[in-house]
Amino acid sequence: MKPKYHFLLIFAICINGIYGQKVGLVLSGGGSSGVSHVGVLKALEENNIPIDYISGTSIGSLIGAYYAAGYTPQEIEKLVKSELFQKIFKGEIPAKYTYFLKRHDEDASWQTFKLSFSTKFINNLPTNFINSVPVDFYLMEAFCGANAYAKNNFDSLVVPYRCIASDVESKQTVIFRDGDLSSCIRASMSYPFYLRPISIKNKLLFDGGLYNNLPTNVMYDEFYPDFIIGSSVAEVPQPPSDDNLYLQIRHMLTTQTNFNPVCENGILIQPWSDVNTFNFDEIDRLIDSGYVTTIRMMPEIKKRVERMADNEALKLKREKIKKAEVSDSIVFNSVDIEGVSTKTKKFIRRSIFYKSKPFSLALLKKNYFRLTSDDKIKSVYPIASKDTSGSGFFNLKLLAKKEKSFFMDIGGNVSNRPISEGFLGLQYNHLGRIGFTAYANGYYGKLHSSGHFKLRFDFPGKVPFYVEPSFTISRWDYFSSSALFYDFQKPAYMLQEDRYGELKIGLPLGNVSKVVASGGYSEWGNRYYQTSNFTKLDTADATYFDFAYAQLSYELNTLNRKQYASSGTKIHFRAKYVNGAESFYPGTTSLDTVKTINSPMHTWVQFKFTFDSYIRTFKGFKIGVFLEGVYSTQDFFRNYTSSILSAPAFNPTLESQTLFIPQYRAHQYLAGGLKAITTPWKKFDIRFEGYLFQPVTSITSTSAQTAQYTKPFLYRNFIGLVALVYTTPVGPVSIGMNYYDKNENSFSFFFHVGYIIFNKKSID
Repeated sequence: MKPKYHFLLIFAICINGIYGQKVGLVLSGGGSSGVSHVGVLKALEENNIPIDYISGTSIGSLIGAYYAAGYTPQEIEKLVKSELFQKIFKGEIPAKYTYFLKRHDEDASWQTFKLSFSTKFINNLPTNFINSVPVDFYLMEAFCGANAYAKNNFDSLVVPYRCIASDVESKQTVIFRDGDLSSCIRASMSYPFYLRPISIKNKLLFDGGLYNNLPTNVMYDEFYPDFIIGSSVAEVPQPPSDDNLYLQIRHMLTTQTNFNPVCENGILIQPWSDVNTFNFDEIDRLIDSGYVTTIRMMPEIKKRVERMADNEALKLKREKIKKAEVSDSIVFNSVDIEGVSTKTKKFIRRSIFYKSKPFSLALLKKNYFRLTSDDKIKSVYPIASKDTSGSGFFNLKLLAKKEKSFFMDIGGNVSNRPISEGFLGLQYNHLGRIGFTAYANGYYGKLHSSGHFKLRFDFPGKVPFYVEPSFTISRWDYFSSSALFYDFQKPAYMLQEDRYGELKIGLPLGNVSKVVASGGYSEWGNRYYQTSNFTKLDTADATYFDFAYAQLSYELNTLNRKQYASSGTKIHFRAKYVNGAESFYPGTTSLDTVKTINSPMHTWVQFKFTFDSYIRTFKGFKIGVFLEGVYSTQDFFRNYTSSILSAPAFNPTLESQTLFIPQYRAHQYLAGGLKAITTPWKKFDIRFEGYLFQPVTSITSTSAQTAQYTKPFLYRNFIGLVALVYTTPVGPVSIGMNYYDKNENSFSFFFHVGYIIFNKKSID
């Protein structure tokens, strides 16, 4: 070879060494700590360090997939900082997609156990801590466009990509080079007991970090780059101890990973990551840590990576793939359902795909969350793929599983006052062409004992609806449970019994609200003394009211909790018609000794409006606004006590629901309140609440023990509350003080564990 050709060959090799140098980025697992990878990406791209290949596991597979699918580091940062992202990866469905029509009536349940008597007990234990439904849909929505663009080939993404999962049966790592991108990411993130595992090609797959938490070897073997940058936020494993079950299980499930890049020409970045695996509260700090740590190592990286990134070429690739990711361009024209019976497939199809008309991704999202809110369905895993015929449409595959048939709810309330009670609920589910539920519950306590039974039939379709017949029987004993009545010292004898049957028909108005038409018949009885001076030898007065009613109600509810809510809004409007006959039987202390022979009829119309909403002003502090108004054409019953017992009550606080206080009852009233909620520690709320109750005309007693109205707006009353509330996974623990004005002993101390929630009364 001539000398000049030797020179050209040497020059070509040098040029290739500089300009052909390929860089691979490897992102580890580590739970929420993995958002540090976003800072690493920001620092590398700002300094024009090329990323030619990317691989990851667990949270690293998600961050890496964002980048491979054309998202910029700034766009990824915006995504992971969003409230939506944090809610989804805590298993929370975004408020606007919660489907209120399928929500059960609120009860005192602490925990629900889902049972199947046809399997062993071990099969009834839950396998995941969070609800996987929002994660499943989010990943499909985020990556189906990019996957269609790449035609299921991960080398055809903006940046060639690999991720891994763990096959726990064969104890091997599974490498994903192609297939459904969202499913591969989902498998790689399936941390045991946190997120439900999924099956791909008949293999049940878990988090890739179990066997390889920094897949540099995968990067090396798949792409053979010239330089590897590893970003590791993996927790340093601690040795197991005899009293730490978590560490024992973790060491049994995982294989220790070598965190040194496998090729000599590599570098390892280790940002600060000392946070709980599933804690997304330190996102800003984590991203900053990844960025700062990478910047500190930038001189060393630049010394070893001489090639500069081609930012214009990268920008063009991103623009091209993002056209395929526009959600408006993703339209489905077919649904394939697997895993359930033919009848259940029809139920799911009618819930998702009405009359075989093409539907957008936005409509699918709405209907998907509607469907998965049904407690008769365990999971519906979505897979979107581009139609290969060239039609431009997408095909939707749903891998569905029915939920176990039997539910058992256990709960109640433990209190310093004699209002403690136990709660048990039993439910049977069946899903065919329609949904069927049989449900029964029981409360038992000194104040309130009750039983409730209902059947529910859910009909799918473009406008789904349910039909629900029910029967309720309850007993309220204010004498045994209360030390607060009139003077807050000597309780009055007050016993209520309620039996009623009801039929409801419910329709959705959007996802978070519903309208319900109902009607029923009730036998409502009260036994009471109209004086505090009675003995064991006396007999009580008795009033019975047998009535029929019809009701139309509208309710919107996005509150985050069924008790001590701190975010969201609840709006409730009700119109009710009542018609019934009163019977009165005087006791030994009654001034009225004439037994009612011809039962007087009572007919009235009642309108009630309630508004409860919370506003976040700044971090850790929220303001709540409460408004309520009632207008009723109700007349008086035979005496004052029976009249006040049947009048609408204002009960804005939990304890006020357990008391009979006449001053907070009226036929027409306006009421309002403000709440200040501060959260000094996670899951701890300090609440200050104040309410003003203004009757249009107050109801008072005459000397003859009959009822009369006062002058309009003559009296008004105030209720106050201060409480410290700790929210646990099974319910709230609260301690505090209530205040009721215009009483000798206006303050009452309380301590509660659990829920103060009861079956509804027919008269309310």
